[in-house]
Amino acid sequence: MSFSRRSFLALAATSAAFGGLQRAYAQAPEYRNEVTGYGPLKPDPAGIFDLPEGFSYRVVSRAGQPMDDGLLTPGRMDGMGCFPAGRDRVVLVRNHELRPSHPGQSAFGPGEALVSRLPADKVYDRTAAGVPMAGGTTSLVWDLKAQTLVAHHMSLAGTAVNCAGGITPRRTWLSCEEVELQKGPDAGKDHGWVFEVPADLRGLADPVPITGMGRYKHEATATDPRTGIVYLTEDAPDGFCLFYRYLPDDRDRLHKGGRLQAMGFRDRGDPRNWDTRWWKPGEKRKAVWIDLDGVDSPDNALRHRGHAKGAAWFARGEGIFFGDRELYFACTSGGPTRNGQIIRYRPANDEVALFIEPSDAAVMSMADNLAISPYGHLFVCEDKYAGKNGLKGVTPKGQTYTFGRNAVAPPNHKAPNAELAGVCFSPDGSTMFVNVYSPGVTLAITGPWRRFRA
Repeated sequence: MSFSRRSFLALAATSAAFGGLQRAYAQAPEYRNEVTGYGPLKPDPAGIFDLPEGFSYRVVSRAGQPMDDGLLTPGRMDGMGCFPAGRDRVVLVRNHELRPSHPGQSAFGPGEALVSRLPADKVYDRTAAGVPMAGGTTSLVWDLKAQTLVAHHMSLAGTAVNCAGGITPRRTWLSCEEVELQKGPDAGKDHGWVFEVPADLRGLADPVPITGMGRYKHEATATDPRTGIVYLTEDAPDGFCLFYRYLPDDRDRLHKGGRLQAMGFRDRGDPRNWDTRWWKPGEKRKAVWIDLDGVDSPDNALRHRGHAKGAAWFARGEGIFFGDRELYFACTSGGPTRNGQIIRYRPANDEVALFIEPSDAAVMSMADNLAISPYGHLFVCEDKYAGKNGLKGVTPKGQTYTFGRNAVAPPNHKAPNAELAGVCFSPDGSTMFVNVYSPGVTLAITGPWRRFRA
């Protein structure tokens, strides 16, 4: 099977301590590698991120850091995309999964004192108190050679719970709202949309939802560069989710409309493998695509209506990434042990395969954001309910290893530490980027990538 060598994000890095974060766990849970990978993890003295010998990180951005537009870097850093921006520079567009009001974590500062810095016509929606919804995106310009942050600013404002998204061939980032908040006492507009943010924008994007992509708990997107079709995942907490695709009328103007469809199977079954094992890793099925109507979903029931028409249930669709004529997407709570699944889809022949389904939580648990590295491996962020969240590598043969681990202690030591998110790679393959969701930090990781051992 072939993984793409495309990559989406670049930041150069050297190791640097990051002050102000909590100390690392004193006790680290076990992990198990199916292949050697890059070797065992070394505890980070700064208590941020554990890596194998020879790898190091640099902090690129942290929550609360002042930005060039006078706002503060928001917290809850989630999905992220990257675009080349001339010699030795790239642009990062990063989601912030903030709910309508997250005191102390928004870009607006204590008492929302910085709200007046936002142009009113660039804010999608406000709370009942008149404050912009706290979600959105920030954009960062990074100099690869100098390893410095050149610029950063807010690039989408007034949205809610911006979880993940995906890059497009048009140098834009699709930012997804993972919420079905409706117009009413708590919101001036409906939420649950996808918004488009140009990578080269130096201000705020026009906050216009792509309504044709439907209104539901969006997670992430991946665009087929050959056809312009956009594939979308859904993350409803009950695990009754659909896998979608959007066929735009105009691939360069997604707002003009198109058809929204959901995936089903010729031999109908339940790919979640919860109660009965419908398929095993390596097994393939043929997909069918079902047209959906009423995609603005005023009843918040698009997924249930789609399933009634024959669409299959998936167990909390999360990260998705397009490779070489194929895509991979994570189902966080799939499988008999609910440790998650990664599914592969090849559009040319509508072939769907169960790529991996870990039964051992030490191998992988609850896959979330994912990306294909320039070296042909999947890298997968964990968002599990217990222990430290890891950054897992998966070979083209489906063998898993642990590459990194969040070492930041949570406020409650009985709880897991924060999820990892936004993993992506520089075009030259030198640098990996990843977000520690909370307290909110973006890391750039470098090291001997070609040292991998099976």
